[in-house]
Amino acid sequence: KDKINLTFVSEFLLLGLSGYPKTELIYFALILIMYLVILSGNGVLIILSIFDSHLHTPMYFFLGNLSFLDICYTSSSVPSILVSLISKKRNISFSGCAVQMFFGFAMGSTECLLLGMMAFDRYVAICNPLRYPIIMNKGVCALMASVSWLSGGINSAVQTSLAMRLPFCGTNIINHFTCEILAVLKLACADISLNIIIMSISNMAFLVLPLLVIFFSYMFILYTILRMNSATGRRKAFSTCSAHLTVVIIFYGTIFFMYAKPKSQDLTGEEKLQTSEKLISLFYGVVTPMLNPIIYSLRNKDVKAAVKHMLNQKPIQ
Repeated sequence: KDKINLTFVSEFLLLGLSGYPKTELIYFALILIMYLVILSGNGVLIILSIFDSHLHTPMYFFLGNLSFLDICYTSSSVPSILVSLISKKRNISFSGCAVQMFFGFAMGSTECLLLGMMAFDRYVAICNPLRYPIIMNKGVCALMASVSWLSGGINSAVQTSLAMRLPFCGTNIINHFTCEILAVLKLACADISLNIIIMSISNMAFLVLPLLVIFFSYMFILYTILRMNSATGRRKAFSTCSAHLTVVIIFYGTIFFMYAKPKSQDLTGEEKLQTSEKLISLFYGVVTPMLNPIIYSLRNKDVKAAVKHMLNQKPIQ
């Protein structure tokens, strides 16, 4: 009898903020503005880190990677969020959902690793300044970035393929803006314990390990800064770290809120909880990539100087 009722899902419906039509228009305008800021802000940082010779340092190499990653990450989900907010077209094909899930998870994993690599870079720059050019040479930086991208991609491919091979035979309504992996797993009509175990292992590797690297790097940095004799040196060392630290706190704060807390199975207050979860996930997906270039350029004389230099260049007659 059960077997006859199994109709397998070929597409999903993304609920987004349906039920809040006025809010949807406000969100459309806000997200569109943020997306344009993300594209322009991160685009400028990438161009500067490539073309301005003063910024050919490991820190800006990683920052360029982070900016490129933010553009890819938002472009995999924001355009479809905007379409669903304005046109009420909420369906997404099974394969479209898989692609969106893959990019979302890959970029998130890669960013965790990149933030860890950037903390290590700051540690070497401040605690081992004389050996810095030798330790963080171009080859090492390229290797660190490649490992981040490759690991993030492999992690996401594993998670996505494990999620998408599950049978989806009941409802196809995803209570979310995008095909976020946890929201999709809730719809599977099979045992998802393997997915949860593998996701927990992956969270240890991609969330906890980089966080440990960041924590210990900053412990050593703080120790070194406090032992410096000159106040100017202290201020300079602290200002190069504060931008990275701000980004880390915002990024990891939202991720831990989303993924590290246990999921409640009961439905009391579920509606409110899910709306707040969706908004936090949106914050993580749009606000963080928008803040990255703003935080880095505001905190940074090099970026400001590079922008001025670019704007002052006279076109060749």
